[in-house]
Amino acid sequence: MANLNKKQDYTITRANREKMNRHHSFLIWFTGLSGSGKSTIANLLEKKLHEQKIHTYTLDGDNLRRGLTKELTFSEVDRNENLRRTAEVAKLFIDAGTVVIAAFISPYINMREQIKDIVGTENYIEIFVNTPLEVCEQRDVKGLYKKARTGELKNFTGISAPYETPINPFVEIDTVKETPEQAVQKILSMIKSKL
Repeated sequence: MANLNKKQDYTITRANREKMNRHHSFLIWFTGLSGSGKSTIANLLEKKLHEQKIHTYTLDGDNLRRGLTKELTFSEVDRNENLRRTAEVAKLFIDAGTVVIAAFISPYINMREQIKDIVGTENYIEIFVNTPLEVCEQRDVKGLYKKARTGELKNFTGISAPYETPINPFVEIDTVKETPEQAVQKILSMIKSKL
């Protein structure tokens, strides 16, 4: 039986696209609790990269759940599938020569390792937005922690589901001590050589 999953090769490659864009492509993956500041920092980072004429695209969990992953729940199995699909999309964007920014709670170490395997270790930059649970709860703009505390939301990371702290992130942001602007400057200085 023929292999139907054979990779189709095209003339224009990632190297060609990176040369045209005048920068390398990779994935910047933000992980941290809900309300930690991942999306705020990711948004500001993309703005700063855009100002430097870097081709970027941000993948955000809330936005992907409006289409690509809309049938998935928040069970552990579905959350892992959500992240797997996101990593596959990121891989395509990397091949397109784009710096991909992704902001996801991504609570499990093994899932973050799977994301790294999908896009390639050399293409994966992990940013741990380290914000204490009590600070995240104070920020709770969506009211999710309140619902989780009353039992209205099940499997909520930090309350009824675990968050596994990254062991060796590329960058760790302490949002109690660092402003989003300081965090972005820190990230930019760390990724400069990769661009």
